[in-house]
Amino acid sequence: MSLVLTEYKDKIGWITLNHDEKRNALSVELLYHLIDALDEMLLRKARVVVIRANKGAKIWSAGFNIDELPRDGRDPLAYDNPLQTVIRNIMEFPAPVIAMAEGSIWGGACNIAFVCDIVIGTATTSLAITPAKIGVPYNTSGILQFLDIIGSHTVKEMFFTAEAIPAEKALTLGILNHIVPAEELQEFTQTLAQKIIANSPLSIRVIKEQLNILGNAMPISPQTFEHIDMLRRIAGTSQDYQEGLKAFYEKRKPEFKGE
Repeated sequence: MSLVLTEYKDKIGWITLNHDEKRNALSVELLYHLIDALDEMLLRKARVVVIRANKGAKIWSAGFNIDELPRDGRDPLAYDNPLQTVIRNIMEFPAPVIAMAEGSIWGGACNIAFVCDIVIGTATTSLAITPAKIGVPYNTSGILQFLDIIGSHTVKEMFFTAEAIPAEKALTLGILNHIVPAEELQEFTQTLAQKIIANSPLSIRVIKEQLNILGNAMPISPQTFEHIDMLRRIAGTSQDYQEGLKAFYEKRKPEFKGE
């Protein structure tokens, strides 16, 4: 079974997360398939790419596969991690990428949805960023990507509580562009994609790159990056991180001690 399905039709590239058994958890294997799917749509010169789950999905993606998180102090979200590659490839894709977000979105998958150019949800769509539940130190670029979409107070609440934001609130915050009935989701997404395709692809490509450059224009000194890396190492080598993973597998509430 392919973990990611692709279809190219009428200049639209459809990429479907297809591992329902594991709630489309972002395993290394699935992420590499997603990278290959984006590469395929790049070669086909897709004018719009849609990333979706199977129709009727209750969970768009459960986020990063906890089984594959490192336990030896290595950075769980290093630059060469395939999740980071997927995020960069979506941001750098020369055409708009739409998240057709049916169901709930968790953890690292939330980051994927945030970097898509447009996010279309249903009443069941919700988003939660959950590293604090297992003591994972989130990467700096990911936090900046959240800040680029919503204000710092909301970002802090999402990270601190690890609670899901429901669709209506996500729409108000600008995380979702539209909420539509589930039975109309694909048709609505396709209609929106066709509106984009009717416009100049060169203009859209240039504007998307301009927006990315401007969004990354916040100056941060080398000393600041070093400080942030030190903070992430503290969390990544902590007893809390090990306790978070252990509690997840034992299906109990973790007993964090801040150590």
